[in-house]
Amino acid sequence: MSFKKFNENDVLLNTIRAYPECEFFVYNGGIYFNDNPEQSGSFASNILNTPSGHISLYEINIDKGTGNSFIYPFITKQSSNISFRTTTTASYSTDFAYGDTMTGSYPLSASITREYMAVAGQRNTATDSSGNTYETSPVHPHFYALKNRLDFYGTRSEHYKVSSQYGDKSQQTINLISIPSIFYGNRIEPGTVSLKWYFSGSLVAELQDTKQNGELIEVTGSNTNSVAGVVLYEEGFLVLTGSWSLNSESIPLISGSATGVNPKWIYFGAGANDGVSVATTGADYVSASFGLNFKGSNEIQALTMFAHARKGEVNYSNNPTFIEYNQTLLENSSSQIYEESSTRTIKNVVSSSFSDYESSFKRQVYISRIAIYDENKNLIGVATLSNPILKQEDQDLTFKLKLDI
Repeated sequence: MSFKKFNENDVLLNTIRAYPECEFFVYNGGIYFNDNPEQSGSFASNILNTPSGHISLYEINIDKGTGNSFIYPFITKQSSNISFRTTTTASYSTDFAYGDTMTGSYPLSASITREYMAVAGQRNTATDSSGNTYETSPVHPHFYALKNRLDFYGTRSEHYKVSSQYGDKSQQTINLISIPSIFYGNRIEPGTVSLKWYFSGSLVAELQDTKQNGELIEVTGSNTNSVAGVVLYEEGFLVLTGSWSLNSESIPLISGSATGVNPKWIYFGAGANDGVSVATTGADYVSASFGLNFKGSNEIQALTMFAHARKGEVNYSNNPTFIEYNQTLLENSSSQIYEESSTRTIKNVVSSSFSDYESSFKRQVYISRIAIYDENKNLIGVATLSNPILKQEDQDLTFKLKLDI
């Protein structure tokens, strides 16, 4: 085996920018992603074992039914104090003894989530020993987590700011749509966001970020050119504040509400992992359906390496069949010397057109894999060819290796 060093022009690092398109449709408490149907397998009606509208993060436990044992993550409590992120310090200390096994569960999945905040800045209250009431933790912590970011993007548009000429978001009703980054990559591509509200199958209104500055502007509906919310492109959030009626219909869109409400943007996406369903609202809830479209922007680092097999090089193989069978391999062997036989002959594998004739010997090998080593000669990767390539003594070959990081 010979070591070859990559030259400066043999290693190229490129960036590929992809724009994955995502389409979500929410209807009757269910989410549908890119019109993908559930696929049935031999053991499970849904081979991914994830809810509709979700993607499997690790694609583990594929096509496993009830009677099959699911793969699951586990950690044994040791002195290293390693545990799952969801295990608190107090639970780790009191609930587990050394040697106990902490387990998790697969599959893990991701999808969009809607959070309805009647008063975004509302805080919980408590009473002290004197009977005085005071505010404690926020009722909607996700809004408080985004406040600084919303003000930061105020340079893009005034509609981002928590408090501006358009109102105080902490005192408004906010509809927060969360999109996991696995769907869009580095960020949501500006100018590609579209929110569509359907009533009884007909389009009632649509929002688009036509200005590409984060403003969600109504382009079709009862209040065109009005801003109904903003997009946090880098973080994957839609903050909807539009509270005007899209039509005069009354439908139940809030869990536990005794009466219906007019379709509004603050109710967009009702049923997207928020607990809203026919069981919690009423039969008329199925009149509403919602569409969400956008494109992501994902950068992929592509490493390209050119491995050269020059003329007169790479002419030996470690395969035992490379030399003639039944030869003496060693000349001398002792505690002080190891000498291979100098008279070993290489197997002639040059093909001949005649069955009883052997062609003249030519030095040649078949290259089946290429190993990549670091500067300390530690093996860091192996590229295996689908079919071995014949390398003759008078040939120059170059192998192109590509790795997406």
